[in-house]
Amino acid sequence: MEPPKRFNKNYIHHQKSSVANVLREVVFGVEDGMVSTLGSITGIAIGSQNHSIVILAGIVIISVESISMGIGSYVSNISHEEMNQRKIKEEKEELRDFPEEEKEELYQMYLMDGWSDKLASEMSFEASNKPELILKEMTMHELKITCEESTSLKGGIFMFFAYILGGLVPLASYFFLPIKIALPLSIVVTLAGLFFLGMGTTKFTKGPVLKSSLRMLFMGGVALMVGLLAGTLIGQ
Repeated sequence: MEPPKRFNKNYIHHQKSSVANVLREVVFGVEDGMVSTLGSITGIAIGSQNHSIVILAGIVIISVESISMGIGSYVSNISHEEMNQRKIKEEKEELRDFPEEEKEELYQMYLMDGWSDKLASEMSFEASNKPELILKEMTMHELKITCEESTSLKGGIFMFFAYILGGLVPLASYFFLPIKIALPLSIVVTLAGLFFLGMGTTKFTKGPVLKSSLRMLFMGGVALMVGLLAGTLIGQ
């Protein structure tokens, strides 16, 4: 029997952390695109009963929101990265101005992590003699920052296209069918899409399939009910 290989490409911690970051943006974009567009155009369809208005409103919503979400993703991520860079810069200054205090701080953190006094002392001593190493250790242990590639631009782009993809799901039926048929079909297709999106995320999270799928379905249902209520009230 062949022994199991230590490296498993299916283990998410064996992959770059940027993969998880991009996946988060894609799932968020698709889910938000489906949920917000479904809620909006359902309300508009019920309230207006005008085919052209529904399509126009749907296109405007998807266009504006996809750009907004993409920019929002980029700005929030780049701001987070810039904040981390500032913290690292400040840590460099502390290591330069207070080397002994920083060495003692690292020693104490090693002890808190469970290392023996002897090893903690030896590791902190060796790290203190290697500027890049002690900066790396302090960054991870004190600042809780991991050195990973920037995903700000990539995340924003993925968010933009993911939102468009998600938004087109509830809108698609209105391009080809009259409102009376397009409306229920849009609802069914979108809710099914959310269910399968939740199911798909479990490929990466390894969480309970039904729980994840129903969670997505519930969020879509809430948006749908708001849209139905608003459309009914406006229509009256």
